Amino acid sequence: MGTRSGALLLACLLAGGAAAAAEPQAGGGAGSDWMSWRAHDDVTNTASLQRGARNFMGYCLGCHGLKYERYSRLGIDLGLTPEELQKFLISPGDKPADYILTSMPAADAASWFGKTPPDLSLMARARGADYIYQFLKTFYVDSSRATGANNVRLAATSMPAVLSELEGLKRAVFKDEQEKGGDGKLMTVHVFDHFEQIAPGRLSAAEYDDFVHDTVNFLDYVGEPTQAERRALGIWVVLFLLVFTWLAWLLKQQYWKDVH
Repeated sequence: MGTRSGALLLACLLAGGAAAAAEPQAGGGAGSDWMSWRAHDDVTNTASLQRGARNFMGYCLGCHGLKYERYSRLGIDLGLTPEELQKFLISPGDKPADYILTSMPAADAASWFGKTPPDLSLMARARGADYIYQFLKTFYVDSSRATGANNVRLAATSMPAVLSELEGLKRAVFKDEQEKGGDGKLMTVHVFDHFEQIAPGRLSAAEYDDFVHDTVNFLDYVGEPTQAERRALGIWVVLFLLVFTWLAWLLKQQYWKDVH
């Protein structure tokens, strides 16, 4: 591993905070435009993936696993030495060759949350990075729920607002609108309007957005660890096919020159 990527990881982990990326990140406002929020992830950004791995291990692994990803593969792709991998990311008792699995028993999880938390290996591929980004940004306080929280992206979610200590607490403000039903009659619909901050979190809005961005970026990488290499190789494959097509056309011209 290069000393530069190792230094990036150590700086992020030892600082203990969500480092803000140098480039501007996708931000979600407080209005009703949450469906337009985009993750704008970049799986070639190794520093972001390192921070995302730290975020996942610290806040997600307690309930969610990555059953198709091994620690050893994670260390190679993120440019970590075996010592850094063991110190910062591998759960106690696990080995580098192990898959990244949660220690929470499925039966207990189903009893506590009403359903077993899903494995997140392929979540970004199944739902899309934007979906996860919006989900993590739209939790709000809801005293009617057993967990005390609800979500605009996924209403009645069983997941607690585990990141509320970072983001803070906010309430969702709804408004009534008139819409036509299937029978053509007007009906009143409860529509989300905006969020109101109740209590601040440990991170500013920009820092929390960076935290979510890195986490989603990591989950996108986990869904297909080879995607960066695949895209890079794809360029050369297309160029080869173009050159091969040109050569085939020249050969065809040579074969058929006497016919034409």
